[in-house]
Amino acid sequence: MTSIAASQPGLLRQYLVLTKPRVTQLAVFCAVIGMFLAVPGLPDLKRVLFGTVGIWLLAAAAFAINCLIEQEIDARMTRTARRATARGTISPAQVLSLSGLLGGAGMLVLYHLVNPLTMWLTFATFVGYAVIYTVILKPRTPQNIVIGGLSGAMPPALGWATVANSVPAEAWVLVLIIFIWTPPHFWALALYRTQDYEKAGLPMLPVTHGSKYTRLQIMLYSFALLAVTLLPYAMRMSGVLYLLAAVGLGAIFVAQAVGLYRHYSDERSRRLFRYSILYLSLLFGALLVDHWVSALLA
Repeated sequence: MTSIAASQPGLLRQYLVLTKPRVTQLAVFCAVIGMFLAVPGLPDLKRVLFGTVGIWLLAAAAFAINCLIEQEIDARMTRTARRATARGTISPAQVLSLSGLLGGAGMLVLYHLVNPLTMWLTFATFVGYAVIYTVILKPRTPQNIVIGGLSGAMPPALGWATVANSVPAEAWVLVLIIFIWTPPHFWALALYRTQDYEKAGLPMLPVTHGSKYTRLQIMLYSFALLAVTLLPYAMRMSGVLYLLAAVGLGAIFVAQAVGLYRHYSDERSRRLFRYSILYLSLLFGALLVDHWVSALLA
């Protein structure tokens, strides 16, 4: 009994790792921002709670399926070799059971306690990531993260649908921001992990087109990202406070991308990857603060 009890936390931790909690947290954070931006004042907090839980459950289920499908690839990569699926310490049946339980619970929560639109949009996002991106795009094209990036960009729309039961143009602008942000974010990681992806046989952009071309794409996308982040202000979704934040954060992003293009080092690439995560969090946080400040001044 003692040995079983001692091993249980380890098993639970392995299950947790399969759901990629850090990535899930960022996705759920963007969804929650969408919920709060969908209405002038405070949204229905019950919907926020159940929407957050449902979206988290389906996102976690999708990441678990991703780990199962890529278990052989993960086993060949230093970054992912310690995952339970890669080491074989959790069986495919266990992963499928975990994903089915999480995904099924998430769909029930969203359908009955939020609304059917949010459930179907979140389910479509699950299919887009777990099947279209992981199975079809990732092993076949260096543009995998560009084409498949739509599924990862959906959280603000899911959050908006949770509260408003609709997905207007404003929500799709937030989706577009994450869609443009995703390639430079991911390619910064791929640059200093190129050998890993090459060993795994995945056609990531640095593997197929080389470092300099990838750095050029990162730089071009960073300029596009800066332009796209001005849309909320241009559409009067936000005010000057957000505009200043978008310009300041975007200028740092562009400066780091230009520096990476001109003088490559693994450290510069890591720095841009880490900053890109902070950037998105601060940008969406600025949207929310601006939204509340505008509501108070109205």
